Amino acid sequence: MITIVVIAVVVIAAVILFVVGRGRIRADGGRGLKHRFGPEYERAVAAHDGDTNAAEQELGERVKQHASLKEQPLSPEDLARYRAQWADIQEEFVESPQQAVTAADALIAGLARDRGFPDGERFDDQIAALSVHHATHVEGYRSLHTAAHGQGDTEEMREAMLEARSLFETLVTEQAGDSDQHRPSSPDGNGHWPLALNRRPTKGSST
Repeated sequence: MITIVVIAVVVIAAVILFVVGRGRIRADGGRGLKHRFGPEYERAVAAHDGDTNAAEQELGERVKQHASLKEQPLSPEDLARYRAQWADIQEEFVESPQQAVTAADALIAGLARDRGFPDGERFDDQIAALSVHHATHVEGYRSLHTAAHGQGDTEEMREAMLEARSLFETLVTEQAGDSDQHRPSSPDGNGHWPLALNRRPTKGSST
């Protein structure tokens, strides 16, 4: 009888340790994902109606699929081409906001592809991979992609362009051997943005 009681106590203790251990592992994993993804973590939780388990499962799958991705460097010529194209797009925004955000969306998609991320034609895969490596910068690209498909007014397009630039700058500067890694994140190198992107459009204005 005593032996049975001892065995029961040992089994119960083992079960308690197992449950507590799993809880700690899940909590540590959740904290790790929250730290890694930042605002993307909160966005995923909101997308799953507050279900943190489902959100963490989704984010964990992203890490599993894309964490081993190695970003490819760009040649100096490609860097210069992308920077020049982005500057042109920002100037284009003055006259044609919708055309500019469409061009910017395509440019970032191509840039991400050239850095080794999934092709922009598979936007969901591309944004998932980008979120694993550049989580704090992907929301602007997501907003830009939405605006590029005609869902937003001029002010929303302007804000999307400004927000998306952080990902653009990250992709053209964060690579080995880039001597401009600490350059100012503005097109003229002096901290100034194109006027059309700096100012908020006045009521009744087309830009």
